[in-house]
Formats: sequence, structure tokens, C-alpha cells
Amino acid sequence: MADEYLNLSLSSGGDVKIKLRPDLAPGHVARIKELAGEGFYDGVKFHRVIPGFMAQGGCPDGTGMGGSSKPDLQAEFNAEPHVRGVCSMARSSAPNSANSQFFICFDDARFLDRQYTAWGVVEEGMEHVDALPKGEPPREPGKIVKASVSAG
Repeated sequence: MADEYLNLSLSSGGDVKIKLRPDLAPGHVARIKELAGEGFYDGVKFHRVIPGFMAQGGCPDGTGMGGSSKPDLQAEFNAEPHVRGVCSMARSSAPNSANSQFFICFDDARFLDRQYTAWGVVEEGMEHVDALPKGEPPREPGKIVKASVSAG
């Protein structure tokens, strides 16, 4: 089967191409594809952007407290290292609480390994993730203008 990608058009001025990894987290990849296909991520802010760590988005209300109306996901923790460009699901302290929020690692964050579900890796456009406004939350948060899924 051909590789699939999550394509994010960011307000920080560019496109990000994330290779989806259903081999690591089939349920999480299916959720990301479903939400992107429904337009859920369009207009959603990156509400937590920490230099040297990660950029987090996927909360519909931009606070970091919300999610989609779909049920939370069962954890699919895996051995993929949390390093620059890796995309993983955000969750509360409960392991099976991931829903729609995700983060993209700016740098080595191996302390997250096997505790958060990695589901993809940025193949193109990491410089646009780097350009997102920083803060918790940023004064003027960057956002996903459009999210879509493509093959090849």
C-alpha cells in the first residue's frame, strides 16, 4: 500500500507533510485521517509551542482542554523515539485519553518514549513548524489553515 501523508497548511507561511505510520499506531492514524477528512483541524490553533521541545495543537477551542466528540483512543505506545519531526498524541495523565490533540517534536524528547503514541514524522516543511509563534499560549497563535490526507 502506498504511504499516506497528513498535509498541514500553516498560518506561519508554509506546508508541512507528515508521513503517517499506521504500522506504529493504526487506531491513532485512522483518527487523524478521519478528523482531517471532516475538516476538524481546519482553523485549529497551536496553543502550546515550547522552543526546544514541541508544538501542540488539535484542541478545537484553543485552550488545550478540548477534543473531538469522538471517544478517546486506546493507547498505542510504541518504540518510535520522540526526536525532531516526530508527531505524537497529546493526552491527560490517563494513558487512554488521547483524542484529537497532537504535538510535533522540535528536538530530542526521548523522555516521552513509550508513554505517548507516536503516529507520524514530518518529511517536509519542518521549518514552518519551527516558525510557529511561541508561548503557552502564544500571544497570536499559529494555526492549521487546512489539513488533508493524501497518498504517495
